[in-house]
Amino acid sequence: MEISSTGRLVVRITAADVGKRVSVRRLGEPGASQEKFTDTVGVLTSWNDGVLLITRRDGETVRIPESTLVAGKVVPPAPARRRGPAASYEELARVSARAWRPVESERLGEWELRAAGGFTRRANSVLPLGDPGIPLDEALSVVRRWYGDRGLPAYVQTATGAEGTQEMLCAELERRGWVREVSAEMWIGALAPVADRNEPTGVVLSREAGADWLARYQRKGMSEVALKVLGWGSPRSSEAESGGGPSVWFATVPGEAGGAPAAIGRCVVDGRWAGFAAVEVDPALRRQGLASAVMAALARQALDEGASAAWLQVETDNAGARELYAGMGFAAHHAYHHYRAPGTSGGGR
Repeated sequence: MEISSTGRLVVRITAADVGKRVSVRRLGEPGASQEKFTDTVGVLTSWNDGVLLITRRDGETVRIPESTLVAGKVVPPAPARRRGPAASYEELARVSARAWRPVESERLGEWELRAAGGFTRRANSVLPLGDPGIPLDEALSVVRRWYGDRGLPAYVQTATGAEGTQEMLCAELERRGWVREVSAEMWIGALAPVADRNEPTGVVLSREAGADWLARYQRKGMSEVALKVLGWGSPRSSEAESGGGPSVWFATVPGEAGGAPAAIGRCVVDGRWAGFAAVEVDPALRRQGLASAVMAALARQALDEGASAAWLQVETDNAGARELYAGMGFAAHHAYHHYRAPGTSGGGR
């Protein structure tokens, strides 16, 4: 906390610091049995009518009455990671977007409007990596019309918790009544330890998601659109057409004869990055190392193709997955969220 030369706590932030990362200390809630201090670190997204709104790393907004402040200061952007590969938010946002491509997209300034028949929010949401080129209210109107024309709810994907993330946009969306749904985290780590963690015995790799792989995949009733999202390839980008696009692999551990696989996984190799997704294990066979074996086989393939770093996305309430990935050396880089336009019903995750 900011302390003056006389030893007193000092508030050194004002409304002019909106948009900056701050650290504040305030008095506890009125009526508490003992007076306590509470510290909050995040982006100052509003200071109006005597109330501060601070968006924390996890995307939650904290409301702080100005009258309760006892100290505050501007602090540097979220510190760089101390382990694992160095990566910016924008780099990770772009590489993860290329790994889960929509069937249709359109540019609105530096925003990308993406649609894939409603298959997952990730492929049916706006990726706002910069300025839309028009005022925000006008941009959101364009977004709502674009998705409405396709019979889809309008979503905007945002991120919090790293340098260059979108706490201010989150706050503006919430002020306009957009509803946040399904927050998750992007985790990153070195690739080689994943490859070395387990001997990938019995894992079969393929370029396509065959009928056996799909039999284990948790999304049922797969459409042609969904298969295109899963197996994105060369026809959909200039990079891929020139031979430099992402490389998609599917891993399968066969199950009993005629049954669904014991485990599956998917990996997209894109430059130095390998992105893991759809790692699923037969519930009756969990905690036998199958997920590790699937990821090891995919990681070895990615290493052969020149990748050195890895990323994956995990929901905050998936304790089992978080334990597994932490043991492999992964750690959270930032949180991401999907905001749904007011007055519309939700879609897939």
